[in-house]
Amino acid sequence: DGIELMKTAKNILPNIEVIIITAYGSIPTAISAMREGAYDYIEKPFCPERAELLIEKLVERQKLVEENLSLHQKLEEHYRFENIITKSPKMQQVIEVIKIVAKSNATVLIIGDSGTGKELVARAIHSQSHRRSRPFVAISCTALAESLLESELFGHEKGAFTGAYAQKKGKFEAANRGSLFLDEIGEMSANIQVHLLRVLEEKEFARVGGNELIKVDVRIISATNKDMKKAIASGEFREDLYYRLNVVSIELPPLRERREDIPLLAQHFLKKFAIENQK
Repeated sequence: DGIELMKTAKNILPNIEVIIITAYGSIPTAISAMREGAYDYIEKPFCPERAELLIEKLVERQKLVEENLSLHQKLEEHYRFENIITKSPKMQQVIEVIKIVAKSNATVLIIGDSGTGKELVARAIHSQSHRRSRPFVAISCTALAESLLESELFGHEKGAFTGAYAQKKGKFEAANRGSLFLDEIGEMSANIQVHLLRVLEEKEFARVGGNELIKVDVRIISATNKDMKKAIASGEFREDLYYRLNVVSIELPPLRERREDIPLLAQHFLKKFAIENQK
């Protein structure tokens, strides 16, 4: 079956073009094949000139498609920085700040609505820094209960709590000499805020249930979508910790304030999902 063969070929090579050769009287089959993705069809018997003209048109079409893809690729590369795709003046300013702050060890607080790319910015800072060959470790402060978050960050000793059957290293140890990204820092409990402040001040901590002090060299990059000044005023967040985390702040504009990026992002995700779905 020619149509099934074409489908199989397109599953293997999605960009392959197919010309159906059909016998007289089977035109409906050829039309069905075109609906399934065939480029065109030729009736038997056919003249070589007709086939040659069709192939020439197909080759020309493929050249145009490839040129179009190439142009889109060059455009995306032009406006791409460490997986951040933008031509917005506001985001270009953000990129310049990233390049500058990445060279230091200063803590960075990234502020922006959900979906504005806070983790992308954190990863860009890490990738542009001298720590780039070391781990980048990310953790969400909203995804875990307080006791679990404390264990995830600082690790625990065997027997520290019910279910602690073995010693476990935390994210701080995993990120040693690299960068630790704390997402949604504004949701952190008061108890963990105290422990985090000590790490920032002393560069050391103890695992949950342990007494041994562990030295670490970790750059902290944090993010929030909350108004931290209000959180401080209401007593939800420690002011001293805020200033420790906020040596440099980066504010990300929402997409509604950089609409010129929408076509670039749409093209990027269209291409990404097309590859993932072999389309």
